[in-house]
Amino acid sequence: MTQATPTGAESAHQSFKDSFSYSSYLHIDQLLGAQKPLTTAHDETLFITIHHVQEVWMSLIVKELTVAMAKLASGEFEPAMKMLERVARAQDQMTASWEVLKTMTPTDYLEFRSAFGKASGFQSWQYRSIEFLLGNRQRYMLKPFAEQPEQHARLAAILEQPSIYDIALAALVKRGLLAATAPRTAYDAAPESHPAVLAAWLAVYRNTQAHWDLYYLAEKLVDVEDNFRRWRFNHVTTVERLIGYKTGSGGTTGVGYLRKALDIVLFPELWQVRTEL
Repeated sequence: MTQATPTGAESAHQSFKDSFSYSSYLHIDQLLGAQKPLTTAHDETLFITIHHVQEVWMSLIVKELTVAMAKLASGEFEPAMKMLERVARAQDQMTASWEVLKTMTPTDYLEFRSAFGKASGFQSWQYRSIEFLLGNRQRYMLKPFAEQPEQHARLAAILEQPSIYDIALAALVKRGLLAATAPRTAYDAAPESHPAVLAAWLAVYRNTQAHWDLYYLAEKLVDVEDNFRRWRFNHVTTVERLIGYKTGSGGTTGVGYLRKALDIVLFPELWQVRTEL
């Protein structure tokens, strides 16, 4: 019996199977090779692993937020909602990772803390990207990246563009719920509550059937901010467990600085609307 000749698709699949493996597809060797402790302290590997995991999740969050914003700007609400849901679930994973790090004691941490010098999560350009995309943005936040031209330029570019909340407010304008002059126009400043914006969201929440997509968007944004707050809170408590009120490795006041960040409100009117309903 003559053997059938494989189709083009089958040949490509066979070639892929023969030339690729799980490890090569995921670059496992490079991934694990990035774990390079500077000391012999047992828990330094845990510390590196947790921060690697956080950065990988942040990479996904930046991508999902960026595309979701583009979809919202073009009026494609449904795919944007799916992406925001994914952001919220990724945030859950980031928050849970602090629980693993909490298995490290202050004595464990002090065995290697001095080895990484002034390196600090304060210098994470991906974290700062997420903050900027969500709307917590001021130009002084660029200072830690002055010696990293590529990252500095990337973050500066975000400051010149609307945040996801600015895009949401633009949607309110398009629906005639908000005057075009009401939303903020300075994209390099942290958001502040605006009475006209609160009134617009109240109109949405008081007639959800007529404005279901805007209402659903608002609740998804609240999910994201809620999770962002929980991540920050777990970060604060983890740091306090490890170093108390010592100065942070990046030169900040440590826990004091992080506690101030807990007071930041990304989407103020979406929280105020609950009181006004």
